[in-house]
Amino acid sequence: MMFDKVEEYKAMIKAAEAKAADDLEQFRMKFISKKSVVTALFNDFKNVPNDQKKAFGQALNELKTLAQDKFKSLAETLDNGSSESASQGVDLTLPDIPNQNGSVHPLTITRNKIIEIFERMGFNVASGPEIEEDFYNFTALNFPENHPAREMQDTFFIEKNPDKVLRTHTSNVQIRMMEEGKPPFRSIMPGRVYRNEAISARAHCFFHQVEGLYVDKNVGFKDLKQTVYHFVKEMFGENTKVRFRPSYFPFTEPSAEIDISCFICQGKGCNVCKYTNWVEIAGSGMVDPNVLANCGIDPEEYTGFAFGMGIERIAMLKYQINDLRLFSENDVRFLRQFQGSF
Repeated sequence: MMFDKVEEYKAMIKAAEAKAADDLEQFRMKFISKKSVVTALFNDFKNVPNDQKKAFGQALNELKTLAQDKFKSLAETLDNGSSESASQGVDLTLPDIPNQNGSVHPLTITRNKIIEIFERMGFNVASGPEIEEDFYNFTALNFPENHPAREMQDTFFIEKNPDKVLRTHTSNVQIRMMEEGKPPFRSIMPGRVYRNEAISARAHCFFHQVEGLYVDKNVGFKDLKQTVYHFVKEMFGENTKVRFRPSYFPFTEPSAEIDISCFICQGKGCNVCKYTNWVEIAGSGMVDPNVLANCGIDPEEYTGFAFGMGIERIAMLKYQINDLRLFSENDVRFLRQFQGSF
């Protein structure tokens, strides 16, 4: 009876086929696994008469080997069949699809160019936190509590901690740098900032700024002007003109807006300059003595200037882009246009 089962299983194993993975798994469970019929025969070996154990043991080993070899054969056949099926419908004579390299984001190109220009003038690069304390974002910058000047910037406040805000400018890096170190300082601070504004073609709730700070003995407004002149010539061309318009910022006194002559229309008038031939690019001024004092710097001994500009603003002018939202929508049709640098 036991020998008959061995022969029966041998016939079943030889006749087995596997057209799918499920068929192969069923074969494994029946003839290979620990709960297989082959394992059951090995467990019954103790019931075989002693004079038949040698012959029955040999038959069992042959059955086990046959099952394992058949399983390997079915698995290989199934794998080969799957590979052939996967290749069906593919025209191997078609040329391969070339790798498409990505391009550098226009804001990154603009940011790197700005950094390159100021580094040649001796400025280093500093950074700081985007989630900031009220003191560093407002109070130390001469924004008294409940002062109307705070309304100049619509702010995102952290709900669980009203003393924490998403920074509205990178000036917080200036305060931290002056508070922790000693003059002279000559640094630029590129980074992302946030303001609670409606998103449109001209405004966004987050954007990127580059601010600069130079604090030392005997720093005057002429140093600010010469620095700006050099930057504008490098960024927009030798023939670009610069003008300073009086303005107001809580953290600088005197303060000035910086305009450049429109390099797009060359004085003929266009939509970019609104037919005035001037385009605003930055705000600037001499660091207010109160700001220096708030950071532990003697305003009687040291003076300095600061400036700030939007990276998106510079990129829009340089590349003649008319919608601010394009910078953050990740449309590859837009991004693929920027393969190089300035």
